[in-house]
This record gives sequence, structure tokens and C-alpha cells, in this order.
Amino acid sequence: MGRIVACFFTTVDGVVESPHEWHFPYFDEAMGRAVEQVTNEASAYLMGRTLYDQWSQYWPGNTTDDFGDFINPIAKYVVSSTLTQADWENTTVIPGDDAARRVAELKATTTGTIAMSGCATTVRWLLAEGLLDELVLLVDPIAVGTGARLFEDGDRTPLTLLSSEAFDTGVLHLRYAPAPRVAEPAAGPAS
Repeated sequence: MGRIVACFFTTVDGVVESPHEWHFPYFDEAMGRAVEQVTNEASAYLMGRTLYDQWSQYWPGNTTDDFGDFINPIAKYVVSSTLTQADWENTTVIPGDDAARRVAELKATTTGTIAMSGCATTVRWLLAEGLLDELVLLVDPIAVGTGARLFEDGDRTPLTLLSSEAFDTGVLHLRYAPAPRVAEPAAGPAS
């Protein structure tokens, strides 16, 4: 059975949007190894529509980066309620109306890791559906103040820390698994 592992570059204030604007000063060999660990274990890649739209315009035919050698041939799955056809090689669209069942089937029929990154909305949905197995965060020592965050206001998502490591650059490499959800206690009488 496959496992879905999401990996994000993020800031101390939880921003995951536009990492190209703040992330690269902190990228070193240790971070490269952490990212490679996820990609080396991957037998498939899962993404949302927005990331698919960006990457399918950039990566096909791109030979300037080792990531292109990884992402182009791997089996890719796009969860989307609006995308009907994918032209990027080895890409399958998982329609939104039946996505939870189809992703569960994908996990059941995949050996190894189904990797993903850069899709905060999809990760929140996977967590809500009980389909995400691991969340890897590479927390850069910077607060940027604006941008989309991995978790939105009001999201309560219990996690269990699997491991933590601090890199020399100040980046924290954190691995989490979803924790069992605990029922909220009933509100007591007002004083």
C-alpha cells in the first residue's frame, strides 16, 4: 500500500506561497538531502490544479535541473474538479466529485510513496479525508508577513511529531503524521 507524503518549504509564520521569493538563501546540501529523501522514495506524484498548471508549462522538456529528470517520467495525478484533460506525459486527472475514493484506491494500488508539494489546499483536503500519511516541513528562519499559509485561520489539525532536525542555516526539518482527532469538549455552563 502506498503512502502520501507532502513536503513544503515554509516560513516561521506558516507561509508556503511563492517560496522562490524567500527560500533559496537557506537551501544547502542538508536541505537538498531532505528533499531528495522524499523524491527518491516516490513512485508517483500527486498535485492540485494550480500546481499542475504551473509545472506542466515549465517542466516538460526542461533538462536544466535534476528535478525535471524526476518529475517528467513519473506517474502524476492531479486532483481537480475543473481540469478534464492533462497533456503532460504520464498524468492522470482525478475528478473532484469522486476524488476521495479515487485517491484511496491510488494509495491501495501504489507501492511506495506518493509524493507531493506546493498544494496547500490539496493537503488540507487530504488531511480532512484521512488520506495524508506524512507532512514534511522545511521551516526557513524568516517571517514574510503575507502570502498563502499551509493552514488557514480556524483550521485545527492535530499532528504527531515523527522527527526534527535543525540545519546549520537555521532551517528546521520537521516530519509529522496526522494525529487522531479528539472530540472537542462540550462547552460548560457560563459563569
